[in-house]
Amino acid sequence: MSSLRNAIPRRAHKERSQPHSRKKYGLLEKHKDYVVRAKAFHKKEDTLRRLKEKAAFRNPDEFYFKMIKTRTVHGVHRPESEANKYTHEELMLMKTQDIGYVFQKLQSEKKKIEKLTATLHSLDSQPSNRHIYYAEDRCGLLISYCCHDAVIFSVYV
Repeated sequence: MSSLRNAIPRRAHKERSQPHSRKKYGLLEKHKDYVVRAKAFHKKEDTLRRLKEKAAFRNPDEFYFKMIKTRTVHGVHRPESEANKYTHEELMLMKTQDIGYVFQKLQSEKKKIEKLTATLHSLDSQPSNRHIYYAEDRCGLLISYCCHDAVIFSVYV
C-alpha cells in the first residue's frame, strides 16, 4: 500500500511571502537564507577568536627575516620592491648566461639529430623483399627467395 501512497503527487507547499504592510522593510528572509547568513557570521567569529588567541600566545622574542625585508606603511607591512634588485651589469651577465645555455642545448640537440640520422640510413632505403643464401663452397648454389614464395635457383661456378 505504501508504494501506491508514494505514487500520488503531493501538494507543493509554497513559502510565505512578505505581507503588503511590511513591503517597506524589504524582502522577507527565508529560513535557508538565515542559515547561510548565520554560518558565514559564525565562521568569521571563529576566525577572529583564533586570531585573538594566536596574538595572545605570541612570543615577543620571535624573529623572522621577513621582518627585516618589509617596511610598514600606515601600519601595514609592505615588502620591499624587488624591481631594482640587480644592477644593469648583473642583468646583462644573466642574459648572456641564458643565451649561452640555449646555444649549448642547441648544439647537443643537433648532435642527437646527427646520431639519429646516421642510424636511420639503413632504415631509410626501401627493403628488397628478398633473402639471399650463399653456399659455403665455391661451386655452391645461389638461392634467392622472392617475396611471393617463388624460388629462383642460380648456379654459378
